[in-house]
Amino acid sequence: ADYLDNGNNKMAIQQADKLLKKHKDLHCAKVLKAIGLQRTGKQDEAYALAQEVAALEPTDDNSLQALTILYREMHRPELVTKLYEAAVKKVPNSEEYHSHLFMAYARVGEYKKMQQAGMALYKIVPKNPYYFWSVMSLIMQSISAQDENLSKTMFLPLAERMVEKMVKEDKIEAEAEVELYYMILERLEKYKEALDVVRGKLGEKLTSELQSRENKCMAMYKKLCRWPECNALSRRLLLKNSDDWQFYITYFDSVFQLIDESWTPPAEEEHSLEGEVHYSIEQAVKFIEERITEESKSSRPLRGPYLAKLELIRRLRYRGCNDEYKLGDPEELMFQYFKKFGDKPCCFTDLKVFVDLLPSSQYTKFISQLLEVIPLSAAAEGEIALPADIKALQQHLCVVQLSRLLGIYHAMEKQQKLTVVQELMLRYRHGLEFGKSCLKTELQFSDYYCLLAVHLLLDLWLEGEETAVWQCLTLLEEGLSHSPSNAQFKLLLIRIYCRLGAFEPVAELYSSLDAKHIQHDTIGYLLTRYAEALGHYAAASQSCNFALRFFHSNQKDTSEYIIQAYKYGAFEKIPEFIAFRNRLNSSLHFAQVRTERMLLDLLLEANISTSLEESIKSMSLSPEEDDIPWRDLRDNRDLTVLFSWDPKDRDISEEHRKLSLEEETLWLRIRSLTLRLVSGLPTLTHTIQPKNSEKTTENGVSSKIDTIRSLLQQLEVAVDSGKKFLEQKIQYPVLGPPPTRMAGFFSNGSCQCQTSLFYLVSDIYELDTNGLEDSAEIQERIGNSFKSLVERLTELFNKCKGDLIEVRDGTLKTHPNLLENLVFFVETISIALWVSSYCDSVLRPFKSNLQKKKKKKKESSVAMPPVFTHFLDYVTELQTLTSNVIDHIKGLEIILTALKLEELSLKDTLLLQEEKKFTKTVQGKVQSSYHHSVQEIGELLKKRLDTIKKLKI
Repeated sequence: ADYLDNGNNKMAIQQADKLLKKHKDLHCAKVLKAIGLQRTGKQDEAYALAQEVAALEPTDDNSLQALTILYREMHRPELVTKLYEAAVKKVPNSEEYHSHLFMAYARVGEYKKMQQAGMALYKIVPKNPYYFWSVMSLIMQSISAQDENLSKTMFLPLAERMVEKMVKEDKIEAEAEVELYYMILERLEKYKEALDVVRGKLGEKLTSELQSRENKCMAMYKKLCRWPECNALSRRLLLKNSDDWQFYITYFDSVFQLIDESWTPPAEEEHSLEGEVHYSIEQAVKFIEERITEESKSSRPLRGPYLAKLELIRRLRYRGCNDEYKLGDPEELMFQYFKKFGDKPCCFTDLKVFVDLLPSSQYTKFISQLLEVIPLSAAAEGEIALPADIKALQQHLCVVQLSRLLGIYHAMEKQQKLTVVQELMLRYRHGLEFGKSCLKTELQFSDYYCLLAVHLLLDLWLEGEETAVWQCLTLLEEGLSHSPSNAQFKLLLIRIYCRLGAFEPVAELYSSLDAKHIQHDTIGYLLTRYAEALGHYAAASQSCNFALRFFHSNQKDTSEYIIQAYKYGAFEKIPEFIAFRNRLNSSLHFAQVRTERMLLDLLLEANISTSLEESIKSMSLSPEEDDIPWRDLRDNRDLTVLFSWDPKDRDISEEHRKLSLEEETLWLRIRSLTLRLVSGLPTLTHTIQPKNSEKTTENGVSSKIDTIRSLLQQLEVAVDSGKKFLEQKIQYPVLGPPPTRMAGFFSNGSCQCQTSLFYLVSDIYELDTNGLEDSAEIQERIGNSFKSLVERLTELFNKCKGDLIEVRDGTLKTHPNLLENLVFFVETISIALWVSSYCDSVLRPFKSNLQKKKKKKKESSVAMPPVFTHFLDYVTELQTLTSNVIDHIKGLEIILTALKLEELSLKDTLLLQEEKKFTKTVQGKVQSSYHHSVQEIGELLKKRLDTIKKLKI
């Protein structure tokens, strides 16, 4: 066991063997040996050895624990349940084995069996937790039940009765048990009863979370629309803590609900269960003013009361009745707020919510007013006034962010923008002085100046200023050198390099972000969208693996979280963990990565039909199966991970998100159908009975072609939907969701090529079933298909021609679309080869039959059917075309190597020596990345050329 713990698996196996020589029936030694075998990659031997021990139904703790570890490493949790089922039968009164059995069921989500195991445990050892494990398992059955009616009429009422029994017998001990009771009542929509539980004696046990009782009461009052109670409770909580924002929201919601209902307090008794109620605007205004007065006496400044006043103004304006309540001018209130909190980084995000209260005509005046109160000093006349300390720097940064948000920078002319960029960078470099003592992992105080300068340059780039994008990269690389942990710099660099078609620097940037856990799902798209599209096949494979490793381990990890929640009685967390697991399983990104990874593997590994068949087998791919949960797809991408200070009309909107999800789903459908069609090719190549035989449908092949024809129809539908979608010509914001590869796929002709290749499969299948006699029409159709395919592929190649990077007037311009077209060309030619391989497998037997006939008849010539010539011509033309593309790629490599980037000047901007250094780095990275792409594409095409040469019948 020590050897295993230290990772010395071979020694562990040797030691186990020694022991087994002396005691050949030592179960535990066998299992430890099996663990060693499993870890050295001998899975089958390990499994056989483990089953040998399991068959003996061991009951000693060591063997059971060791087998549990082994099965977990094999990802076979269902075997652990069998193990403990047997152990419990032999040792029926063991509390330990029963609880292990319960946890084993929890790992595989067998909720009904968990319920039974929990009750069995409670009968042996009447401890409350075991009883409530059983109750929770009933709730889990109700959550997972397909039929909601069953959940409401059977599982939940049963759970409720079980808890009520304990309440009646006064056996409720722990807070977790009350939480569980509350959870059941809430799910049964018995809000009144739930409220009584929380307000009653049982509610006194709810102590672990701050305001746990109050929060639960508030939730129930809202469900029951008891606005007087909502109001009184939130008012009371605000008196205790006037900085708790959620209660301001409830307070305002309830006041206006009561006003709309014309509620009046009862004459005799209390206003409500929770005490005094405010039911008029006058009371609300007075209440907020009192909070502000109270705040001035507080030892630390509180933001809540001031923001609440702005929130109240906003709500009153929305109702069209603000002025009569004399709450003051929002502009003045925001100005005062800035004076009080302007040196806090949160000041900008606080005010951002309320800028729509300002009339646009006041924007410039408002910004000037803020600037006047910041202590800045200039060294000499006419120079830029700079802050003397961090406090002033924060205030100034806040104003700059507000200027961007109010659209003041967007309205400027090009020259003005460039001046602002220079000023921001000057302020950025000056601000670095304040951060000299910062650690490598800390951000510099002035980083936002650099980011804002880059945003302005991006505006200029979108307006057609080509040099601006290079300056963006230069400034970001400079920023990163001073602040190596700044994720925003890295994310922005990733987006811009990808826009320019350079993936090489991105892989390193992304790995330095050190994305953890769920981030592989939320920001992984930044990597997987571009790696393969830009020809970095090895990196694409790696980035898919990263993501898939996370998604697959999610299954195992979530089970562990659920078990911990049972152990510690954190029942309310269990449904959250289940929801989390479902959310990841139906993640759009997970589905995309799975599909693209398989297509990529086929591209890299499958050269000829035999290896295509092997690859498809090893992935357990089948054309009939579709494992994508289309109806439940969840878009978990974080599209706001990049900071943006853009005004609302330029920012990412809900509409953009919806459209992007629609586009991603359409593209995923096209890719998934392509993968399934390719996986259907090897199923057709099995021997076919002659056409008059009855057996055609029995041996399953004719149903295989039906599958392919049906998938082809679905592909046509998906392609039509995709084209319709693209007709909308949607423009996402520059830092919004990246568009898919769909537009390129249609415009460069890959789509038409790939579709017609799959139609060709159908024709060749027909030729195969009908034989060569009387098939002149099909042969001619196949011949025409071959001709038009070569034309289409040549057209696709023409779309790949041109310089990838060109130097124009001292400016660099990249053409990533040519790179994307080349990648599509490689994919399309690969599909063409797999289809040709199928043609080859159909035509070869025909040819050998003809040759046999020729020998029999001793004739010097048997007329060769035209389909053979068509096929030979087609393969020869494919070979020529592929050779031409390889030559073109060699040419690109030479050009890219010879490209001298030194003399590029970024005119319009006075570059510092420092910036020149970074500019050179950036251009070098882009050049090297393109070179790398072209090399990988070239290598892959050479493999394809070798395959074509083998195809001549």
